[in-house]
Amino acid sequence: MPHHKSFKKRLKQSQRQRLINRQERAATRTSLKKFRSDAKSETGATVEQLQSIYSVLDVQARKGIIPRKRAARLKARMAALTK
Repeated sequence: MPHHKSFKKRLKQSQRQRLINRQERAATRTSLKKFRSDAKSETGATVEQLQSIYSVLDVQARKGIIPRKRAARLKARMAALTK
């Protein structure tokens, strides 16, 4: 347990941010799973769904929740599923 006031604040901030990041990553994983299942179905994934996935991944990368190159790799893989 930290003894300094600034370290206590830092601990509280990092715990809060960790929870937010976990929720964001979980939401991203859920949307990716839904997109993959839609792509495998008979109807297939739509361009609108692909654009929403792009948006989610770009925001995640911009916020630093996932690395930029991982976002680019996932976007390329999702685009390949729509073809």
